[in-house]
Amino acid sequence: MSDATPKIRIRGLKKAFGPKVVLDGVDLDVMGGTSFVVIGGSGTGKSVLLRCILGLITPDAGSIEIDGVDVTTLSSRQREPYMARIGMLFQNGALFDSLSVWENVTFGLVAAARAGHGPRITRAQARVRAGALLEQVGMDPAVGALSPSELSGGMQKRVGLARAIAARPEILFFDEPTTGLDPIMGAVIDGLIADCVRKLGSTAIAITHDMASAQRIGDRVGMLYEGRLIWQGPPSTLFDSGNPVVDQFTHGRREGPIKIDVRS
Repeated sequence: MSDATPKIRIRGLKKAFGPKVVLDGVDLDVMGGTSFVVIGGSGTGKSVLLRCILGLITPDAGSIEIDGVDVTTLSSRQREPYMARIGMLFQNGALFDSLSVWENVTFGLVAAARAGHGPRITRAQARVRAGALLEQVGMDPAVGALSPSELSGGMQKRVGLARAIAARPEILFFDEPTTGLDPIMGAVIDGLIADCVRKLGSTAIAITHDMASAQRIGDRVGMLYEGRLIWQGPPSTLFDSGNPVVDQFTHGRREGPIKIDVRS
């Protein structure tokens, strides 16, 4: 892969569910070691875009290249090595209630080892590794002994982040990382995300409708609207984009080109 080849390159990506067209020709380049944030309203296809890249949804058309290889043409087995290089922070944490915090953090490492896709790791080693990862996201290693139900929403997000970075992934995805958090905790999570991405040298894609979050974690931002990325630019121009759709969304205006059907 040359330096000019994007880490992730998407061209003409389309996906519909019956008559509902969700993605209608998405084009996106994300260079290695950078963070790209996708903004857009609810139901505009942000999560569908991530799921297509992850291989959880099969697109109807288009290509998704990772390091120059179109992963949509690969079989499930051929795709596994590419997916193993991806870490994911889910919107609601997605922690396993039946496992302790430390078991959640190292779940992927242990699963990979058992499947023969990663180095062997004992439970004692996994617990030590979990403690180090919890410290990396600003938590006391002793939290590892707790269950997810004993944690606040912000703490669960940090545990989810620790799990996402456990295998030192080349690519990180963040699905609405600040949803459900107060503004201060949202800023804390965004700071941790930015620090982790920088330290790992990872390439990141985040989806959000939180403009403050987009500005804190993105090197570039794009808006998804009517199935396409209609605008891209640096986060510093979010509130002065010159695009009427983006301006209405970022300023939260009721009037504008975005029409919302509100029925009494």
